[in-house]
Parts: sequence; structure tokens; C-alpha cells
Amino acid sequence: MIQIKRALVSVSDKTGITDICAFLSQNGVEILSTGGTYDALSKAGIPVKKVEDFTGFPEILHGRVKTLHPKIHGGLLGDTTNPDHVKQMGENNISPIELVIVNLYPFVKTVQKPDCKLEDAIENIDIGGPSMLRSAAKNHKNVVVLTDPKDYSSFTEEWKKNNGKISRETAFHYAAKVFSETASYDTAIATYFNKKLDIKYPDKISFAFNKKQKLRYGENPHQDAAFYEPIFAKSEFEALQGKELSFNNMLDFDAAFHVASLLPQNAVSIVKHLNPCGIAFGETVLESFELARKTDPISAFGGIIGIHGKVEKDAAEEITKNFVEGVIAEGFSEEALEIFSKKPNIRLIPIAKFDEALDELDLRSLHHGLLIQNRDYDLITKDKLKIVSKKQPTEDDLEGLMFAWNCVKFIKSNAIVYTDQNSTLGIGAGQMSRVDSVELGAVKAQKVGLSVVGSYVGSDAFFPFRDGIDAIAKVGAKAIIQPGGSIRDEEVIQAADEHGLIMVFTGMRHFRH
Repeated sequence: MIQIKRALVSVSDKTGITDICAFLSQNGVEILSTGGTYDALSKAGIPVKKVEDFTGFPEILHGRVKTLHPKIHGGLLGDTTNPDHVKQMGENNISPIELVIVNLYPFVKTVQKPDCKLEDAIENIDIGGPSMLRSAAKNHKNVVVLTDPKDYSSFTEEWKKNNGKISRETAFHYAAKVFSETASYDTAIATYFNKKLDIKYPDKISFAFNKKQKLRYGENPHQDAAFYEPIFAKSEFEALQGKELSFNNMLDFDAAFHVASLLPQNAVSIVKHLNPCGIAFGETVLESFELARKTDPISAFGGIIGIHGKVEKDAAEEITKNFVEGVIAEGFSEEALEIFSKKPNIRLIPIAKFDEALDELDLRSLHHGLLIQNRDYDLITKDKLKIVSKKQPTEDDLEGLMFAWNCVKFIKSNAIVYTDQNSTLGIGAGQMSRVDSVELGAVKAQKVGLSVVGSYVGSDAFFPFRDGIDAIAKVGAKAIIQPGGSIRDEEVIQAADEHGLIMVFTGMRHFRH
């Protein structure tokens, strides 16, 4: 057990600090402090000694040096169970410090300010704070260290229970929390500097995330899972209602959001197991939803819906006619929320800035490492298309082809999508052979009574053989958009010309593994 006689207190976040220090003072603990924390405790009438009076050395360099002193770090790092340490501490007039309450300069909040200059950021890089935290945490068998105000109450409860002592098990728990905090803090600083230098892939990389919530389970009920948000941004993934989110729900919500966000206003995507089973945009959210659902109503059952717009009463009424897992949208009207409230298991997530493509990295874990890439946000415009067929597209054809192209990028490879000008008709996803995806997409459309005659076909990668083109012509499609780049491009173009198909190349591939 650790008996506490002296505490060192220096906090930027002063939540609860006067309460815990009043408690310590009432229980005979000597309190040392600095700067604004000293002022706050003195103003509250709590006995407190300045660190400079304790060390006999003044604060210098505008406060940059105040706790970096042997009397402070010797008091924190001295192992009082080690006779040699005790002897040296006595020879150097160093008194032990058994409690540290420290949190750090608000670096993240500072750099998030729009007018933050580099000089402001640098001044908010804490040096003494992390040093004290790490010293105390290293010596946790003799020192208790608190860096999170949420731990103050559990600390005081254990104090009362153990007559002024804290167990070494508890001290170890607090120490572990400290090293997570200082690692996160250093990561935030490194991230800021790399961003300033426009370095996306540094030689060494670390990530700082805060746990947002525990999830119901992982991909399967026997797997644990949690959701973390980046330290520099608060996640907007806050459900207004519905069951607790699972790992798979989060993935599908994210996919539904990204599909709809890169399509026009009112666009709707319906996602099942990370694959869109329907995408459309119309004059209203209701029209878009009905068109998207028509693509594959069986798969849409139990799906997650992404809506690039606000959900009004009419769309809410239509959505709730069948079972859905959730809806992510720019917003929900009061009438829509009232309708959804009658289906309390449906998760509703509002994302205010739907059409702001985020500068996100795509991270994939491997057994032996981590893959990182930028997300596939790049869009191609009509003027960049290369028309390679004899048959030329009209302006309407180009609109339809562009819609097909912007849909296929979100479908698992090998991906084929049949569309009209504003809605999907049939989707062939995740097949090992491209011609299988071609045939599957057509079968899926025909299964629900949709015709792909005169449709537009998007392919996420080039056609390696003409068999895919022959299969597309067989079902009556009108035009194909694909990256091109195969060694058999001439053979593929010839097949398109033989069938009287329009074919355009984008020069860009959209694999999605």
C-alpha cells in the first residue's frame, strides 16, 4: 500500500481539482503546485506551497522551466524501498512525493483553432507535464499518479476505504493510463508536424484515438469490439435512437455514408454486408429511396440506408414499411423522427456535413503489419472520358455512364453495375471472374423484373477478354464505361463495335478489396 504525505498538482483541465485538493489538505497532505493551478487552489482557500519555494529555484523562461528540477524528479523517481535511493535522497535533501495530479497543456484544442499559428502550437507543447507523469508512472510502486479527472472519485473512495492508503494494484492501473495519455499526446504533436510538412507517410507512424464506445460485439457475437474516434476530430456517429451498434453495423453505416456523400443531393444508397444493393438519386429523397430499393428489394431488407439529404415524413413512412437496421442522413425532420420512434430498434445517425469528402486514410490490418492508403475519393469528369467505340454517346448517355462509374467504385471487386441514368438496375459484386459479375448483375435485375435493355454498364477494372462484352451485349445493354488498359483492349473494343455498343475508357481503376 502507498501512504500519501505529499502531492504535486499542476493541471490545465481544472475540473474537480479544488474538491480533490481540499480533500487531500483536510487529510494532512502537503500540496505543491505551480502557475494557474496554484492560483486556483489559493483562491479556494486550500493551503498550497509553490514549487519554487519547495525547490529553492525560481520559475524561469516564462514558465518553460519550473518543475524540471532534481528535487521534483528525485522525489518522484526515488524508490523508497531501495536503501541506496533513500540514502542518496537524504544526502541531497530530496523529499519523496507520493501523489502526482497532472494533466497536460491543451495542444489538440489549440491547434484546432482556425487562427492557430505555429508559434502558438509550439508554446502548447507540454514538457514538464509529461516528464512528471512519466516519472511518477515509472515509480508506480511508490507514487500514485492521476491524469484523468474522472479518476478523482475512485481515488478518494479507495483512500477512505483504506484509511489514507492506495493499493499498488490501483497505482499500476493509473500508471498504465498515464503512458497511454503521454503516447497519445506525443502522437498528436507528431501528427501536427507531419501535416505542416505535408508528410502523409512518415518513416514512423502512430495513431491517437479515444474510445468512443463499446460495441455490442465484433463481426460475430463471440468477438469483442469497440469504436474509437481520432483525437483531432469528434466523430459524428451518434445514434438518435435504436439498438446498440455492432461492429458490422458501423462498417455498413460508414459504407452507406460514403456512397451517398459522393453522389448528388437526395442520393440514397442501401448497403448490405458492405456492398450496395441499390443506389439512386431523384428529385426527392422518397423518389431516390424507392428507386434504390427497386434494384434488389430482397437484399434491401435489413440493410442500412445512406441518404444525402434530410429525411422528411413521406420518406420515413416508406422506409419503415419494411425492416431496416438503420438510416444515416444529413438530418431528420420532427415528423420523420416521430414516425421512426414507433420503430425504436431502427438506428438513426445524423451527419451534418454529408458532402464534405474527408481527407481520410484507409487503414487495413494484416497479421504482420498495417497497410495505409488514401481513400478512393478521386472523381473523373465527362471531359476526361476517352470514347473508344465507333458508336458515339449522346449527352444523356454520358450522364448515364458517369452515374454507373460513380456507383461501381463502391462495389466489391470484381464489380459490374447496370444502371439507367439515375438508379442501379442490377449489381454483380465480389465475383472471382469478371464475366461472372456481368452475368450475375443481369440475373439480379431480371429476378426482380427490371430490364437491363438499353442500360449503362460500369466495370471497376478492365475487361481481360471479350467474353464480358459478349455477355453484356446478349442482355441488351447500351453502353459500357471501364478503365481500359488491358493488353486485349483492341479485341474488347472490336467486340463492342461488332455489337453496336458504346464504350468509353476512364483511365482510372476502382478496385475495392
